[in-house]
Amino acid sequence: MSAVAGRPLRRGAGLELAHVLAGVLLDGDAARLGAALDPAFLAEAGWDPVRQVLSLPAGHPLLGWEACRVSGCETAGSRSRGGVCHRCFSRLTGLGMTAGQIGQAGQLPAAPARITRCAVPGCEREPRSARAAFCRPHTAQYQRRQSPSLDEFLADPRIRPHRAAPECAVHACPRVSRTSGYCNAHYLWWLTAVKADPGLDARQWQQAQQPVAVSGVVGLHGLPPLVIAQVLSGIWRRTTDGAKTDACDLRVACRLLARQQAGSIGECDASGAPAGVRQLLRALARHARLALADPEAEQAADTWDLNVFGHRGTIGFTGITQPWLRESAKRWAAQDLPRHRGSGAAAVREAVNSAARLSESLRARPDHGNQPAALSRRDIESFLSRLGYLESAGTISRYLRTRDCRNARTVLAGIRALGLTRPGQPAAGLPGDVTITPADIPALPERGEPGRDLPAEIMDALCASLPALQPEEIRTAVEIAIDTGRRPDEIASLPLDCLTRDRDGSPVLVYDNIKAHRARRRLPVTRHTAAVITAQQARVTARFPATPPAALPLLPSRRRNPDGRRHISVAWLEDRHRDWADSLGPIRTRDGTPFDPAKIVLYAYRHSYAQRHADAGVPIDVLARLMDHKHLNQTRGYYRVGEDRRREAVDKVTALSFDRHGNRAWRDARALLDAEHARYAIGSVAVPYGTCTEPSNVAAGGGACPVRFRCAGCDHFRTDASRLPDLTAYLDDLLRTRERLAAMAGVDDWARAAATPPEEEITAIRRLISQISGDIAQLTPAERASIDQAVTAIRGHRAVHLGMPAIRTPRRDPA
Repeated sequence: MSAVAGRPLRRGAGLELAHVLAGVLLDGDAARLGAALDPAFLAEAGWDPVRQVLSLPAGHPLLGWEACRVSGCETAGSRSRGGVCHRCFSRLTGLGMTAGQIGQAGQLPAAPARITRCAVPGCEREPRSARAAFCRPHTAQYQRRQSPSLDEFLADPRIRPHRAAPECAVHACPRVSRTSGYCNAHYLWWLTAVKADPGLDARQWQQAQQPVAVSGVVGLHGLPPLVIAQVLSGIWRRTTDGAKTDACDLRVACRLLARQQAGSIGECDASGAPAGVRQLLRALARHARLALADPEAEQAADTWDLNVFGHRGTIGFTGITQPWLRESAKRWAAQDLPRHRGSGAAAVREAVNSAARLSESLRARPDHGNQPAALSRRDIESFLSRLGYLESAGTISRYLRTRDCRNARTVLAGIRALGLTRPGQPAAGLPGDVTITPADIPALPERGEPGRDLPAEIMDALCASLPALQPEEIRTAVEIAIDTGRRPDEIASLPLDCLTRDRDGSPVLVYDNIKAHRARRRLPVTRHTAAVITAQQARVTARFPATPPAALPLLPSRRRNPDGRRHISVAWLEDRHRDWADSLGPIRTRDGTPFDPAKIVLYAYRHSYAQRHADAGVPIDVLARLMDHKHLNQTRGYYRVGEDRRREAVDKVTALSFDRHGNRAWRDARALLDAEHARYAIGSVAVPYGTCTEPSNVAAGGGACPVRFRCAGCDHFRTDASRLPDLTAYLDDLLRTRERLAAMAGVDDWARAAATPPEEEITAIRRLISQISGDIAQLTPAERASIDQAVTAIRGHRAVHLGMPAIRTPRRDPA
């Protein structure tokens, strides 16, 4: 146990740390916590190691308290009284000022000068009160006289000065004694205590009493050294993390600890205390525990505090009842946690929860699954069947069933990879068939087309409501999300200097791709986005002028952030955005249908960004770079070609359809347009620069053309304006092939003639291109723009670009 203050201590029994507790030897956890404390911080916090009292400075941004606004007053002000203390409030209202005038006044009348010395020359004692001229003994002498003048009283040779009064007999009290060796307050408390217990020991009472409540003064006297070390260590850690500690809550918490004589903060029952005091005690206990914890010691517990491992939250192993499985899961989690960053510890927590579900299944065995060598494949099948039953009963979803299978497979594979099935290890003798194979994992339903983007009319309504979004950091973050499509964590962690310029002066956003761990990514942004960022930069630098700009984030947090170095959290950003979205009231789509506000989330802006660029005809490889994706399949999951937009595009392009002679087809044929829609929906039989309706070729899926793909000479061929780039490319290919064959030597005439593109085909393709281009040229600029958009939509929907098919030799019948 740690030493107790006031008890005689034996030399060599512990460690003496004069800056923590003067004259007290510390051992055990108290010594470890005390040795880690920063002496400079203790001095900054006003810690008196002799009296064991904290005198928190008024001007400290995290430990201080708000002083009275009246000049010359040193007591704490009250917000309910306009920032002035009770005494000054009474004085000012006596002067005729109202509470509103006191709160709005820029400068208040100064407090009367306080008399600090007795008027008798040479007397070292303080006046009896703030308005009195003499100390208590001289006041009594003055009152015994028959009201002489002040000069006559001071000239009387019998009036002699007194030495300074001794301090209050209460050890922790810094006041001077007034009556019977106590200050006025402690004297009244002593009378009350003696009345309740006539046999009370005065010395013990003096040692246990706390100082009188004075602005910023918090007494820790009477607490065990371990509790004092925990409180000081917790305050230090909170201040380091940027958390503000309220002096009143700390005073109440210390008095509660002293009243219960708790051996540690964790033993204190704070159920009846105010919410702020309970929160403070929990924080102090957590910081003290973390200061003494280490990963190896934490692994022995059944509930881990992930702060010890550099993550947030906890992981509980209590749901795993088999000792071998619990110990094996702990070892696997310990080696897997360092591989994750950010919120990646959630994956480890989910895997442990899945192992707990496996443990629940093994408990149905006669031996409750406690013998790993007795398990078999049948137990895995029972686990899989149990998950299937839970899904059919509606207890879990298909997603949770699949996740539990995958996580349990990961844990079992990790146990074997760590060698925990060897002799002498926790899972020794675990059979090799106790595993989950990929075939055991049920497949998830295939996702349909992406649809998390917000409709254009919803985006318009949100942008119009942005001025109502507060505070400014949240509004800026949401505007950046809408304009750039970045992820919430990428926006929250933007540095102050996140805006730069290209060589041509165009603005560029510099951010970190936290998900893929790629730093200093560059994204071109609009001038509007640049103006939003520039305005936020100006607000941040004005708010934190003393902090170097390189250390400031673009979106500084409003909590635990005195110097502005901490950025806002994603959770706070999402909460404020949710409150704002819910406050907008009903928002309706173009057809009047109410839009679900639950779909208005920060990540929807990323999908909307991708959909907006896809609708504008941005190629997928360019869009992938804008989204910072390495694989195009990732980008395809963010946008879709909408059915309405596709139908409208097909209507426009099909109206500009042509046969092989260049004559317009499908004119005003609505039924045929509907058939054309069906072909686009299910995938028509396509040729390099149009579609084919020849029955045998359609039946063969487009791979058995009787005329060997000479489409320009076949009446079954149809094309439209969306195929114009393909026609042009095919014409260029025909011309290049003809020139190469003409220049090639060593080729027989019959082979050259068969391989050379016919002049008739080249002429037909030229005529077809000229006819399509001429018809488009006759349209108005608005119609041409509409056709261009429709062509972009249709070509973007095509999965692949069809090249010219090769002429393949028919397969022989094996029979």
